[in-house]
Amino acid sequence: MKKLIIAEKPSVARDLAKALGKVPQKEDYFENDEWIIDSAIGHLVELYMPDDFDKKLKAWKIANLPIIPPKFELKPVTTAKKKFQSLKKQLKRKDVEHVINACDAGREGELIFNYIHELSGSKLAIKRLWLMSMTDKSIREAFTNLRDSSQMQPLLDAARCRSESDWLIGINGTRAVTIKRNKASSRQVSTVGRVQTPTLSLVIEREHQIQAFEPQTFYNIRANFEIANGVYQGIYQKPDFKKDPNNDRDRVDRIWDKDLAESIFETVEKASFCQVSESKKRSKQSSARLYDLTTLQREANRLHSLPASRTLQIAQALYERHKVITYPRTDSKALPEDYVPTCTELLKRVSGDLQPYAHKVLENNWISPKDKRVFNDKQISDHFAIIPTSNSPQKLDAMELKIYNLILKRFIAVFYPPAEWDITTRITEVSDHSFKTEGKVLVDPSWLSIYGKDQGGEDTLPALSPEQDKEAKLLDSELISDETKPPPRYNEATLLSGMEGAGKHVDDEELAEALKEKGLGTPATRASTIEHLIKEKYLRREGTELFPSLKAEDLFQFLHAAGVEVLTSPAMTGEWEQKLRMIEDGKMSRATFMEGISSMTKDFVEKTTGFDETKASLKETNLHSPIDEQPLFEGLNSYQNESGDFKISKNIAGRRLTVEEVGILLKDKRVGPLDDFISKTGKRFSAMLKMEDDYKISFLFDNSKNEQEESIEKEMIKTAQVVVDCPLCKGSIRQTDLSFICSNNKRVSDDGTCNFRITRKLLDKEIPIEELKKLVVDKKTGLIKGFISRRTKRRFDANLILKDNGSIGFEFPPRKKKSA
Repeated sequence: MKKLIIAEKPSVARDLAKALGKVPQKEDYFENDEWIIDSAIGHLVELYMPDDFDKKLKAWKIANLPIIPPKFELKPVTTAKKKFQSLKKQLKRKDVEHVINACDAGREGELIFNYIHELSGSKLAIKRLWLMSMTDKSIREAFTNLRDSSQMQPLLDAARCRSESDWLIGINGTRAVTIKRNKASSRQVSTVGRVQTPTLSLVIEREHQIQAFEPQTFYNIRANFEIANGVYQGIYQKPDFKKDPNNDRDRVDRIWDKDLAESIFETVEKASFCQVSESKKRSKQSSARLYDLTTLQREANRLHSLPASRTLQIAQALYERHKVITYPRTDSKALPEDYVPTCTELLKRVSGDLQPYAHKVLENNWISPKDKRVFNDKQISDHFAIIPTSNSPQKLDAMELKIYNLILKRFIAVFYPPAEWDITTRITEVSDHSFKTEGKVLVDPSWLSIYGKDQGGEDTLPALSPEQDKEAKLLDSELISDETKPPPRYNEATLLSGMEGAGKHVDDEELAEALKEKGLGTPATRASTIEHLIKEKYLRREGTELFPSLKAEDLFQFLHAAGVEVLTSPAMTGEWEQKLRMIEDGKMSRATFMEGISSMTKDFVEKTTGFDETKASLKETNLHSPIDEQPLFEGLNSYQNESGDFKISKNIAGRRLTVEEVGILLKDKRVGPLDDFISKTGKRFSAMLKMEDDYKISFLFDNSKNEQEESIEKEMIKTAQVVVDCPLCKGSIRQTDLSFICSNNKRVSDDGTCNFRITRKLLDKEIPIEELKKLVVDKKTGLIKGFISRRTKRRFDANLILKDNGSIGFEFPPRKKKSA
């Protein structure tokens, strides 16, 4: 009798055939006297859709909800019917004694195989192959340790529960929300889900924090000091500093009171010689732990700007096709405690530029089974950390090589002792005020040398000499005004971190702990969740940043208004993950879990479909209807009077109108120009809005405002102060209330030909006269702080540069280099 093996993908079947003695290929599978090796192509079987149970359920009607099947039925995926039928024949063969599940080791692989096995009607006993690596040696070892199906039952139960609960919430939630929102004039499907909706909430909450952010002004005092060996700078430190619990932006060097800052500054300015003391300490820096998938995706995004989905694709190719790394879809950063010999062998096989670093580990016996950062069975569930295999990389493309090198470098580095730094902290006392200066010298690069940071470097802090008697001369000081910055928007790397650490957003300790272990989604699904949100137009990428769309904002407003916030919170996912893990551990039954999900589904549908927007759910504004002067309210989709006879849509061309903007529109019949409208092609544009006589809103693209400004500026120029000679013509640049403009500019001179003009306030930042003079004379200003981006609403610093054609550009200070 033969043994049938079903792998998840054809490439894995091919590797198994090779490892088991070069089993010959027969059609699209492999077979000899002992083995039949076939494969799926991912998911071949899926759950019935509602209309598979009952054709009437194809219609999206409230009367059909909730849809809770008494039993979940299976069907072949439409595009994979042929392959399913082929596997069904294999499972029905009379010459097969048992079948081996060789799908990916984890919850999803368990589901893929068992769905196929169940739908085929096979009675064959099941064995489980649990693969961590695709090398021939690892495959053969795994076959000597096959697991019984009884061992896998808890994992299978959890997999079925996850699949069926996602179906119940996704199908019922999406239909209920879409039906209700379509009645409110929205004409788009509003998908919701246990992972995608809480993930979206992270981005929306961050956007609200940015929009509501009010910058606080603070002050730094910096001073330059001179000693025999050179000059150094110190920063004022508040005495006996304790962080203000009510101000998370409080720092030891930030003074919030302007009068106090000026008082301290005046005292400091009068000083001459200052007392100096310093201390030194040795600081250690350990290497980062081994990669799990999420950390690898974050690093690849940070260093190589790769989307998370692309990193997973590359890692999967390195695992399956090239066989140079272990299983990548892992949430563990540790290795099995018996993996010391394996690691030793892997380091022996390292070649190329990294070979000396690998051999140094072996020469110094740095691999220790006692190192729990590396070898820790308790931190491994289904899979261990991503590490190289014994196979040498061959024919990798450029990006595959970059990802492989990230994994290889971290694998070597994790065994090195910590790098060591000497940190010097110098305190300079100026009239009883302390100024702090730090110097840092790398004395033992250790693992940092693997990343090219093997130079000790020079401390930029000039050393004190004994003969100075610990005294420095104050050269000058500066009082600097700055503002706090809003939190940054999510990019893919930080959103992956947010999904992984979603427990921080949950108050319940047990649920937070469940999310600490699993987070939102799994390492294998987080990338696809982000891509799904982008595809559904809930999120959009702009550069590297992720923005929530109006569709997302509207969805969340509706969910909150309907009282079904449970779906927006990571707490629900935390509770699910906690219970799924209990099922895997045999501490909860599948039936108990599904009863809870069914109850939650019914409650969600009842609240959603029963919600009606009434006056109680409307928010009163200070506006009034032009029809009857009745108060206007802000609803989910419009500004309206109580009767609903008059409405203005809140969202126009991908932009939300504020109450203030609607007020101007009602009063003046036009508003703008407004920024950040989004065209059908996804491009941003600015325009005015006009209210027609029938109260309909239309775009108004005209130059009326510019014409008005030109007329005003023409009068202003007559008495405007001359600032500097024009760099483009023989005219003079004058300062009006609106701009710095050449007297020969056509806006203010009938026969003018010059085009030099720069607005006094550029991107919400007043341009100082001295910087304007630098721009004219040197073609470049100094660094100007506090511009506000029209696109991101975030502050940024830049130099203005004068181009040859008279236009103005930005030059940004150099960014810190990314380190691998």
